[in-house]
Amino acid sequence: MTPTASIIVDFWDDQLVAHGRQYLFLVLFGFVGSFVVIRVSTRLQRSPRVPWWPGSIVSDGGLHVHHMVFGIATMMAAGVLSFALNDVGFWYEASALLFGIGMGLTIDEFALWLYVSDVYWAKEGRRSIDATLIAVAAMGLLLLGSVPFEVLSDSGGDLVASLVLLGLLLWVVGVCFLKTRIFHGAVGLFFFPLAVYGACRIGKPDSPWGKRRYGERRPRKQAKAERRFRHGRITERLKDRARDIVGGTTEEEYRARMAAGTEPPPKE
Repeated sequence: MTPTASIIVDFWDDQLVAHGRQYLFLVLFGFVGSFVVIRVSTRLQRSPRVPWWPGSIVSDGGLHVHHMVFGIATMMAAGVLSFALNDVGFWYEASALLFGIGMGLTIDEFALWLYVSDVYWAKEGRRSIDATLIAVAAMGLLLLGSVPFEVLSDSGGDLVASLVLLGLLLWVVGVCFLKTRIFHGAVGLFFFPLAVYGACRIGKPDSPWGKRRYGERRPRKQAKAERRFRHGRITERLKDRARDIVGGTTEEEYRARMAAGTEPPPKE
């Protein structure tokens, strides 16, 4: 056995199987892999530099079959396989991998679920990138052994303390969501300090929290929120740049670059 193969086998046996985490690892592996592949594929479909790359699946009647459809079908097939066959062994591992692949294809079009519209290359389509980041972070923390909450025991004192801590966790996470700090809230379910950080920070000006608690009631808070989340701020530019790297530029920005002569026209 080669050194590389030996390292992989040791990692699989000692770090995953020994802790019962091999199935979650396969879900995460399939998820990240399929998301990367489909994002690369859609960007190549869009690029005029690779005219030989196949385009979207469109019927003669103009029906566009989104890859989300294949993702949902794959997850359904994986779920049926996992129930129909053994809950351990090769077929269960195959089901976990298939389920992760289906997740990646589906969440890549998360914005379509949210807006019920084809906004893949629109600004709203960036929601898919954000959702993917949250999902990867959550599964990664689960793989490392973190859990959203855990009742310590059934004994009176520990149970009461656990319920109090659970209530505090849900309240802090809820504040994050109300402030539209979705990443802090979602990942904070697994890593409590991040939820506390998000809850203590300023909320977005157009968030439910901001509309309720800022505005004319607290103009200084409103001004602070608008400064923090203004589009031209360096942190917001860095986030947009990261989304461009992962998901490609929006259609609006792509057309602007094309008009400026820095980008060739997209494929029809």
